[in-house]
Amino acid sequence: MRVRSAATDGLTYLQRPDLGCRLHPTDRAHLAAGDRDVVFVVADGLSGRAVHDHAAQMVGATAARLPDLRIGPVVLAEQARVALGDDIAAAMGATAVVVLVGERPAMAAADCLGAYLTHRPRSGTTTDADRNCLSNIRPRSEEEPGQPRG
Repeated sequence: MRVRSAATDGLTYLQRPDLGCRLHPTDRAHLAAGDRDVVFVVADGLSGRAVHDHAAQMVGATAARLPDLRIGPVVLAEQARVALGDDIAAAMGATAVVVLVGERPAMAAADCLGAYLTHRPRSGTTTDADRNCLSNIRPRSEEEPGQPRG
């Protein structure tokens, strides 16, 4: 499924972070309500490369380890910030949302993915303190000695 945030273009996304946190009004109707444990949202964020290189593998590997959960369809979100997952989870009837987003290219590497898990998200009221985050997700290159593989 594909959705957009209320930030209609890249400039608006950068200048109005609040719009990147809300669903575009016409896209809410595309999200099928249901009774789900978790929904995965893949958001372009600030590094399209990270999303392109790692998101599908990350969703597949994670979903495979959750065989007893009711997992909703993956949602691809454009001009999306992490909090957009709250709106998506509410529209789809999900108890939890995992937002995979491309992190700032100035982080440790240009292809880092962040995963934000929110249990019982509340659109408009969930705070960053309510989320769990794993950042700098990417495969280790051979040029990075001394780091454990995994």
